[in-house]
Amino acid sequence: MPDRTTLVTALQGAGWHPAAWRTAGPAAKRLTSLRHWRDVVVEQDRLGIDAVTIEDSFTAGPVDAAGELDTSTVVGRLDALLVANAVAPATRALGLVPTVSVTHTEPFHVATGLQTLDHVSQGRAGWRIQVSPTPREAALFGRRPGGDDASVLFAEAREVAEVVSRLWDSWDDDAIIRDVTTGRFIDRDRIHNAEFEGSFVSVHGASIVPRSPQGRPPVFSLAHRADAAAFAVDVADVVLVTPGFAGREARDLIDEVRHLEQAAGSDVRRPVLADLAVLIGSSTAEAEDELAALDAAAGAPYAIGTGSDTSVLATTVADLVALIADLGTLGYAGARLRPLRIPVDSTAIARQLVPALVTAGLRADVASRPTADLRTRLGIAPAVSRYTRTTTAQGVSA
Repeated sequence: MPDRTTLVTALQGAGWHPAAWRTAGPAAKRLTSLRHWRDVVVEQDRLGIDAVTIEDSFTAGPVDAAGELDTSTVVGRLDALLVANAVAPATRALGLVPTVSVTHTEPFHVATGLQTLDHVSQGRAGWRIQVSPTPREAALFGRRPGGDDASVLFAEAREVAEVVSRLWDSWDDDAIIRDVTTGRFIDRDRIHNAEFEGSFVSVHGASIVPRSPQGRPPVFSLAHRADAAAFAVDVADVVLVTPGFAGREARDLIDEVRHLEQAAGSDVRRPVLADLAVLIGSSTAEAEDELAALDAAAGAPYAIGTGSDTSVLATTVADLVALIADLGTLGYAGARLRPLRIPVDSTAIARQLVPALVTAGLRADVASRPTADLRTRLGIAPAVSRYTRTTTAQGVSA
């Protein structure tokens, strides 16, 4: 439906362009402050963006050809999950989707951290699942060598995603009974051990966090190549695709996701979002000039193959509206936009693009959109625990 067009803003430092910090002004001095993140996120919330993703990595920043940190771009970051928890109380309806890697992180910590965010935000948490392939990242942990064998990384990530899901389900909604007369705070029969024995992960026990408002926060996964797309269909609720990468067109990408769903025997059609990097100007010529200036400052163009894994658009609000409308006709649920400059382009997305989409009939006015959990806002079915008791003709069964 037109008013269900999903719009997500992808937040990263001073913006996705390597030279964005040079034009960010005072904001560039506050990238590691809570004030910076709260200001940017609250604006997205107030003006009706559905969700923000917050980037993260086990590296402090991009590396140069020699494998050393590239000092010409932003180096240093705050933990995305902690930032999301910190800004959550200042927001009302916005989905908060931190990037959390599964390659070196214990699934127990992933599960409980995201459950905590779901409680703190009252049902607005999401998770952008990510693998960490480089030896540099592995060296920070020292437990095993790093490698870029994608099949191994995704096999491990599938196991972690399964364990996280089991831990999220391990408490029933009504496990906390607070029965003063019997002195029981919980019903132990309503807490279940997550039993899993895999090639990479072995877990026995329940989460320490009671079941969160959404049960399972929606999982976002970037499907920028074939193996990543197969992984996304296996574990994610929302699939992000990158038009233009490796010459793939938007129509081909969504067709590939639907084919993978069918091959997997899934009857669920996941929301697919086009993941696009954008610089927004008052005219196309102005936007192109501003992108050229950033490229000159960086010493290289920011484009597919040179820093970006998706199309980089120097564009206008009107052209973005037309593009999002065209994507909708192909079956896309909407777009995740990567602003090249923060706050300039993130502000334009919230203040200009959202009302333009409303005027075009592609979104409902923010005032008429009820506050809801993130799954509902994204049009994803409620999460049903694998331990939910069902009523049968013979009674109640587990």
